[in-house]
Amino acid sequence: MRPDFRAALILRAKSLGFDACRVTLPSTIPDAPGRLARWIEDGAQGDMDWLGETAARRSDPSILWPDVRSIVMLGVNYGPSDDPLAGLADRSGGNISIYARNRDYHDVIKGRLKTLAGWIVAQTGGDVKVFVDTAPVMEKPLAAAAGLGWQGKHTNLVSRDFGSWLFLGSIFTTLELPPDEPEPDHCGACRACLDICPTQAFPAPYRLDARRCISYLTIEHKGHIARELRAAIGNRIYGCDDCLAVCPWNKFAQSSAELKLTARPELVSPRLAELVAMDDGGFRALFAGGPVKRIGHVRFLRNLLIAIGNSQDIALAPVAQMRLSHESALVRAMAVWALWRLLPQEEFHALARLEYPRESDEDVRAEWTFSEERPE
Repeated sequence: MRPDFRAALILRAKSLGFDACRVTLPSTIPDAPGRLARWIEDGAQGDMDWLGETAARRSDPSILWPDVRSIVMLGVNYGPSDDPLAGLADRSGGNISIYARNRDYHDVIKGRLKTLAGWIVAQTGGDVKVFVDTAPVMEKPLAAAAGLGWQGKHTNLVSRDFGSWLFLGSIFTTLELPPDEPEPDHCGACRACLDICPTQAFPAPYRLDARRCISYLTIEHKGHIARELRAAIGNRIYGCDDCLAVCPWNKFAQSSAELKLTARPELVSPRLAELVAMDDGGFRALFAGGPVKRIGHVRFLRNLLIAIGNSQDIALAPVAQMRLSHESALVRAMAVWALWRLLPQEEFHALARLEYPRESDEDVRAEWTFSEERPE
């Protein structure tokens, strides 16, 4: 390997659009297996069963690939140009997480990782494997070990240069590269990320209970969202940026220069009435190439109807009522909940007397009756 390979690697990574490039070893996260095991034992992963099924490979890179000797950790800045929390005040519009307002970052980054990995092979002859989020790799602890940042109290990576806004990818290699130093924790006494969480998803600093996390609930969770958490979701229809956005280190962050990752105007506070009226084809067309599409139309409608129920905009009641006839019981149930939140009590009960006898699903029937006696 040529003496200046590390410097050439960083230059090549930057030329491909990576904003950070550092190296760590597979042995640098020895606490990961125990921490992951305790988290899973607590049930904090919710119904993300794959985390338990892949725990061994996830917590030890050498189990995932025994030949790995070094790990190149890479970051791409996706910092927003505007206040990421501004849309929360627009209750008749939906708030989509910053990372999901354009192309799927997996697709954007994986192509670059493969290009860089190919360059590494051509330069050195070493073997490589590339990973970006979908594989059982603990990218945040590895990125912290490599010095890209540190895991904040919200468990996400924080960078002194890019704040909370880094997408991560990794290249595992058989090459023995000198590792970089890890970044110390700079959170200090700050707890802004913990205190802002609408659903109190952090039982303690550096611990996340996914079962209460809005990102998990609106993206990964497939079923009914617990009734006691719905109001706190507000108008967040895909993900949540609150704990990321309030981090004081964001004062050093920069707006992303990558056009594929900057927000499409039509996905900034899109109108709830228009979104909930879309059919499956319209949903797929609007979110083609982006991450929102992967949750499917039914879960997206569930999220929209919760946002409509939280809107305090009675003009949205008719579009919610349209979904009482949807084929999915999950959608029908959330339409009932939205109407219960929006309509005057007498009007809601009149609708219940009409609709309840037709409904066969127990979960939907429970939404009609949970706060009142069964409608006559």
